[in-house]
Amino acid sequence: MKLGFISDTHGGYEDTLQALDLLKGAELICHVGDVLYHGPRNDLPKNYDPKQLTELLKSRTDIVYVRGNCDADVDEMVLEQDLSQKSRVIEFDHYRFYVVHGYEETEEERLQRAKELGCQVVVSGHTHVKVLEKRDGVIVLNPGSTTIPKDESRSFAFYENGQIELWSLDSQTPIKTLKL
Repeated sequence: MKLGFISDTHGGYEDTLQALDLLKGAELICHVGDVLYHGPRNDLPKNYDPKQLTELLKSRTDIVYVRGNCDADVDEMVLEQDLSQKSRVIEFDHYRFYVVHGYEETEEERLQRAKELGCQVVVSGHTHVKVLEKRDGVIVLNPGSTTIPKDESRSFAFYENGQIELWSLDSQTPIKTLKL
């Protein structure tokens, strides 16, 4: 069973399409927020096409979303998907994943909330910087950004067979793997 994670697509159609292609076969994909709008702090992505990305995403029934700081009511209307939830708990393959964009609370608060909810993994986005490590007994995952990375490469992640893999979209190879 495979669970995918993408974040901070910011209207980048080709980047998101590439990540979704590499996540083929996933039973579910979690979009960790900032779906369509590039945001006032980011340059316009080279493949910025929120209208085409909207058409791609609204045709998919295998993606669940959490709301990011750049997501708006109009995004929810055009996507015809639920972008109202700022966090979700995803139960998958006997594990619990606490998914939140991560712009309203500290990392310590996210870790504490994950523990309170009985989650083994906390997944956040927002920073556009990849993270995969264990902290205070909880796995911390930030899949980075498919479109506007603030570190060395565009990226995504997935869980499969008891481990999480962080992947580079640029080289289409794993960056890091961590067992649950």
